Amino acid sequence: MAHYGSAALATRNEAPALSGEVFGALINLSGRRRFTSQRLVLYAVLAGQGQENAAATAREALALFRGAHHALVEGSDTVPGIFCPELEDIYFGRPGGDRQIRDFMELADRTLQACESESRNAAALLAQLVEMTTPVLALLNQITAIYEEQSKKHALLMKKQLRGVITEIETIAKQAKMVAFNARIVAARAGFAGREFAVVAGVLSNITGEIDDMVKTALNAANA
Repeated sequence: MAHYGSAALATRNEAPALSGEVFGALINLSGRRRFTSQRLVLYAVLAGQGQENAAATAREALALFRGAHHALVEGSDTVPGIFCPELEDIYFGRPGGDRQIRDFMELADRTLQACESESRNAAALLAQLVEMTTPVLALLNQITAIYEEQSKKHALLMKKQLRGVITEIETIAKQAKMVAFNARIVAARAGFAGREFAVVAGVLSNITGEIDDMVKTALNAANA
């Protein structure tokens, strides 16, 4: 399977920043992959013991596992696939995460076929599948940790950007206050002729007060 090289990854990095909702979806998908890997192995073992409908349940778990993996690596309508060097490395670098996961899926498929046909090598395949479960689960936990760490970095970046915007707004508000203050002085000196100017200065003063309230609310959100 072709995977994302540095050029493709750079193109992805040029896309708009991922939202918190997208990170939530990525973490949920990664969690689903962990859960279904365990469900898959459990019901494969039960299928090997001849339990009714166990193989069908294992097949459903395998389909969910495969779908989650495809979305996380290749992307979908709701998630971007591989979007950072850390994921590129764990999937296609030295850890070989994608290959390990695909080997696990292929072994699970062969094991279920053997169980369903009551093949004599079903027990041996089940033993291999069970043995493979622990390292695969450890790998899936590592990958999930990357998604969670990227989500935290995104949240911190959003807070930093928000604080930057707030600082700019505060600067503009201070300047507006000075304009309003000077306008009131000019209006007072102008007497009757400055009445309309005084009204404008009052409105501007009210607006700066509203901006102050908005800045306080935004700061509370940024520091939450």
